[in-house]
Amino acid sequence: MSVRRTVARAFWRVSRWDLVTERPPRDGAGILIGAPHTSNWDFIFMLGIAWEQELPFRWLGKHTLFSGLAGPLMRGLGGIPVDRRDPAGLVDELVSRVRDGERFYLVVTPEGTRSGSGWKSGFYRIAREVDWPVTLGYVDRTTMTTGLGPTVRLTGDVRADMDVIRAFYADKSGFQPRRRTEPRLRAESGEESV
Repeated sequence: MSVRRTVARAFWRVSRWDLVTERPPRDGAGILIGAPHTSNWDFIFMLGIAWEQELPFRWLGKHTLFSGLAGPLMRGLGGIPVDRRDPAGLVDELVSRVRDGERFYLVVTPEGTRSGSGWKSGFYRIAREVDWPVTLGYVDRTTMTTGLGPTVRLTGDVRADMDVIRAFYADKSGFQPRRRTEPRLRAESGEESV
C-alpha cells in the first residue's frame, strides 16, 4: 500500500465525514467533478478521495496558490495553475497534454469560484474533445458524506447532459450549503457555446 493511501485511510478513520464512493473507470483518465465547491475543505477531501482510490490526478487551481513557497508543494500535489485574468488556451493546453499521451484524472471544480456565478464549461469541452468520462464527485454536509458518484459520458446535448448532472447534485449541499450553486452552464441558455 502506498504512503498516500495509508495517509488517506488514516484521515478517513478519524474524520467525522464518511467516504462513500463508487470506483471510477480504471483506464487511468477522466474528469472528476468536485461539487458543490463551497469551501477550501473541498481540497482536503479531494486529496483524501484520490489518494484512497490511488488515482493519478491533476487539479486546476487559481495561479495565486502557486506563488512563493507554496508553488512547488501545489505542483507536487498535482496542481496546474490557472490565471483567471487570462484563461485563453487552458482547455487547448489540457487537450494537447492528453493527445500527447498523458494519462490522469483531472479534478475540476466547475463552479470556478464560490461566489454563486454559475458553472464554467471547461470540463465539458475537455471531456468532449478527448472523449473522457466524467465522474461526479461530491461533498454533502447534510449526510456528512463525500466521495465519487456515478461516471457519465457526455453526449453533446448540453441541456440533457446537464440535466443528468443536476439530478445527481440536487440533494448535495456542499460543505457550506449557503454557498451552493445550481449546476448550470451558460450554453444551456444560448449565452455562450461549449
